[in-house]
Amino acid sequence: MREATGPEFIEAIARGLDVIRAFGTTGQSLSLSDLSTATGLARPTVRRILLTLDELGYVRSENGSFALTPRVLDLGMAYVSSSSIWEIARPHLTDLSEAVHESCSLAQLDGSDVVYVARVAVPKLVALSVTIGTRFPAAATSLGKVLLAALDPAELSRVLAIPSRSPVVPAWQPSAEELEASLREVRAAGWALTDQQLAPAIRSVAAPVRDGSGRVVAAVNVNAHALETSVETLVGSHLPRLLTAASAISADWARWESRPLAEVS
Repeated sequence: MREATGPEFIEAIARGLDVIRAFGTTGQSLSLSDLSTATGLARPTVRRILLTLDELGYVRSENGSFALTPRVLDLGMAYVSSSSIWEIARPHLTDLSEAVHESCSLAQLDGSDVVYVARVAVPKLVALSVTIGTRFPAAATSLGKVLLAALDPAELSRVLAIPSRSPVVPAWQPSAEELEASLREVRAAGWALTDQQLAPAIRSVAAPVRDGSGRVVAAVNVNAHALETSVETLVGSHLPRLLTAASAISADWARWESRPLAEVS
């Protein structure tokens, strides 16, 4: 049951988004009954939503089940395009990836998850597939630790109380005390390292991206396979280049925010 909302709240839109999100937990076609169970909505309601989404081209019907279509990507890309995240980060991620020969990504916080909003990938052996829109539990990632460490105590507690929407169960399940100790280290260092905390064989190092006011708005990382890249290489060789890239993205972000309003129109 949804919590009470304001008088301007449009329940129909919220229910439609609930149905779209329900597909993301499985990555496969779902029946009307599956979607009704996943969303907690009545079957007739789900049916009307699916017929509407089908007519708009966001889902397709196949043998009694339903699946998302690529048009759903338009919803996410609208955010990426409107904020110019990709345009800002792309040259710096490309340069960084070419320098370290590893995949590099930019992510932002969404509840207790990190969501990838820009990425330059290197074709290598990987333990988890990552694309724009992929989400992972923040506490087990270097990107997430950077973003969580920037929150004040009240906001941190609120964010961590939100259930993860990622299908990945991280290898590291810290207590509140363990996580806070880890975040203190990140605050002191100004960057974060994870070594196989999200999943076996995944190592990464991340740094914050700030806006013109100094607020952390995103995080950028270098991701590596543990069998190919040691922690010493990540910290000793890749981290200095990562910090330079994060600083450059931050500077471009600040310039983009301060652009004359005439450039927006």
